[in-house]
Amino acid sequence: MNKTAEYSSEVPRLVAGQLRVAIFSDSLAERNGTGAYYHDLLAHLHHQVAAVETLQPKPRGRVNILSVPLPGDATQRLVVPNLWRVNRQMAELRPNIIVSVTPGPFGMLGLWMARRHGCGFISAYHTDFEGLADLYWGPVKKRVINGFLQGVNRFISRRSRSVLVNNSDLVQQVKRLGAPQVDIMGTPLEPGFLDAPAVPPPGALAQVCYAGRLAAEKNIDAFIKAARCHPELNFVMGGDGPLRKVVEQAARELDNLDYRGWLSRDDLRALIDQSSLLVLPSHMETFGSIALEALSRGRPALVSENAGIHDWQQLADVLIPLRQGESVADVLDTLAAWPAERWREKAQKARPAAITLNQQTVAQWLDVLADHARGGRP
Repeated sequence: MNKTAEYSSEVPRLVAGQLRVAIFSDSLAERNGTGAYYHDLLAHLHHQVAAVETLQPKPRGRVNILSVPLPGDATQRLVVPNLWRVNRQMAELRPNIIVSVTPGPFGMLGLWMARRHGCGFISAYHTDFEGLADLYWGPVKKRVINGFLQGVNRFISRRSRSVLVNNSDLVQQVKRLGAPQVDIMGTPLEPGFLDAPAVPPPGALAQVCYAGRLAAEKNIDAFIKAARCHPELNFVMGGDGPLRKVVEQAARELDNLDYRGWLSRDDLRALIDQSSLLVLPSHMETFGSIALEALSRGRPALVSENAGIHDWQQLADVLIPLRQGESVADVLDTLAAWPAERWREKAQKARPAAITLNQQTVAQWLDVLADHARGGRP
């Protein structure tokens, strides 16, 4: 476990079987990277702790009048929590630790509930909001939104026993917010990616895939440009977001580009199994969970070197870094020349490396939760 400070508990440390965990999140389950992260984590924690539940917005078929769209992405919304429902869940769960994972209404409510119930309290910092502001907003709007988000994150971070991040680049940023301790955490895998039998990889580059949010920070233009430059390869995209119309238009123009819309996890796993390579060309990427999912299925992943997933040395041999200034199209020229033996070698190393990181991540989470689950006010 990576820690930037030591924590001294004033009460005996709990064991995993005593943990009762409440996770407060403003993200819908599996709707974005943060939502998927905790959906997958809970699938592993359920078997090892006394109780765990995520308190988050419920999906609705119509717009909730007590909600506002996220700046830069109207496909996602911040929702005002239903206090009656939250109080009922808290009474049933009786947590001894609360984790707030977003700086929205649910995240702030998690801190208030920890104070009210005398739980241990930790938080997570999954998104570099300053970086996103540079992509989406002008100078005035950026200053206002960044100021608000920094204020909320500072308020939460200073009251957290530890703040959890997914890569080392965020450590100093979170320390500046006043976090007393920072833990660098790995990323869990949805059990289906681990349990489903592995599909042997193709012996050559044939189909390339991208899956995730269709947004400016993901640099999907690089993927579409690669499809234009390589008509001999199949390119498949899955996901949703503010740039969906751009992708739909490109799919109409290019015979070798297939857009499949938002994918369930089963459909996502099937797409990866059908492909030779996953590409994640993001301008900024806190971790890059989809790349880990590809590795777990025995598929190499071409990932921007800025992605946090490169921090994990056990994955260095199976990730293909996309260097700054390199184009996806040019790298595909190189990969197309790989012999079948090299594709098989990458596949054979990828799946065990991803499984090992998943195991280490779950163990690390249990350790951090046990460290900070205690009585007293945060």
